[in-house]
Amino acid sequence: MTPDFDLTELALVALVALSCGILLERFRQPAVLGYILAGLILGPSVLGLVESREHVTMLAELGVLMLLFVVGIELNLEDFKRTWHISLLCTLLQVAGSLVAVFIFSGIFRLPFGLCVLLAFAVALSSTAVAVKMLESIKELTTDTGRLTIGILIAQDLAVVPMMLILRNLAGEGFDVSVLVKIFLSLGILGGVIWALSHREQLTIPFSKIVAQQPDLVPLVNIAICLGFASLTGMIGLSAAYGAFLAGLILGNTPDSKQLVKAAKPVQSILMMVFFLSVGLLMDLSYIWEHLVRVILLLLMITVGKSLLNIGILHLLGQPWHRSFLSGLLLAQMGEFAFVLTTVGIDVGIIDEGGSKLIISLAAMSLAFSPFWLAGVRRLLKEKHGESETFNHLLDTAYGHELKVLGRASSAFGKACINIVKRILKRDKTNDSEKA
Repeated sequence: MTPDFDLTELALVALVALSCGILLERFRQPAVLGYILAGLILGPSVLGLVESREHVTMLAELGVLMLLFVVGIELNLEDFKRTWHISLLCTLLQVAGSLVAVFIFSGIFRLPFGLCVLLAFAVALSSTAVAVKMLESIKELTTDTGRLTIGILIAQDLAVVPMMLILRNLAGEGFDVSVLVKIFLSLGILGGVIWALSHREQLTIPFSKIVAQQPDLVPLVNIAICLGFASLTGMIGLSAAYGAFLAGLILGNTPDSKQLVKAAKPVQSILMMVFFLSVGLLMDLSYIWEHLVRVILLLLMITVGKSLLNIGILHLLGQPWHRSFLSGLLLAQMGEFAFVLTTVGIDVGIIDEGGSKLIISLAAMSLAFSPFWLAGVRRLLKEKHGESETFNHLLDTAYGHELKVLGRASSAFGKACINIVKRILKRDKTNDSEKA
């Protein structure tokens, strides 16, 4: 985007994003995929109308903050407390599983150690924006599956701080004890807020009566409180998204929570559109084409391997297969914090420009695969499943058709390869006979 970016170009960007969103909705796909497509079309890889992501980065980050803010308002504290221990354990196991998988692949592609660690951390984190949108679209946000998924997403958000600590240590910056203090501080604050809200009546927002008489002030109050908490946690070295979630959690226990959510939704929708637009802007088609084999294999590891890992971990932690499948598929993509970790990796010098493009390409493409996982989730929800449902039956329900098509294609490809080999051997044998 050029420095003299004017309202005409801004209107064009908004029109393309909206058109792509409506088009994808017309084909019963998430509108967010259309926004990513719009960013790809407008970005340097295609039309080049928007050459830099810097102009939309701030709005994109605000979109993530508003999303977590609304999630906090709508969160049921009692249900959240019941799933918190599972969420923490699940996140730890996701990180460990991602590290093992990435280091196995690193032997094939000879990836540097720093890039492997950063990629594993990025793979372990899921997209709050996509997962929440998917939960909303299937009306599962307030169910057991929704609460479990939200809990895991919040636990992953808390895990970003120690991940950044480890990445800086890899660069030789030394071990900083203060970061460990911040980790325990973030957990302590969250626990304290939940305990306090659970043991008292609803809170009252200062000047709430004045705001109630002026509906135009409600969206501004939302943004001010959200950004205020985000700034506060950011200044003490914690995640800004963590502060936005805390703000929503507190406001969710006020009598005005429904009014606040209603006012926040339109602002959140606009900002989230900008976020997914910025994801599309990051995609570099020329890099993907030059490293196609590496990107495809790593993308398969992320999309398929991460889903299976999530499902297995959740079932190991005592969740029934059906809930494990639903939540595992909803968490299958890489998250927005992959971009944050990539920035840290570049700043401290543990990855180069090629490593940055690899992680960004994988993150953007895994987000673009979300409709495939959403389709499986919708198929699972169409049927009633009991606690004794088996893994194989649920897999067949979600992706039986695709697996059959893949099996037939693999069989046909294998037969074609065998026929080619036979023809080569027959030709060689004929040539040897003629020479003799």
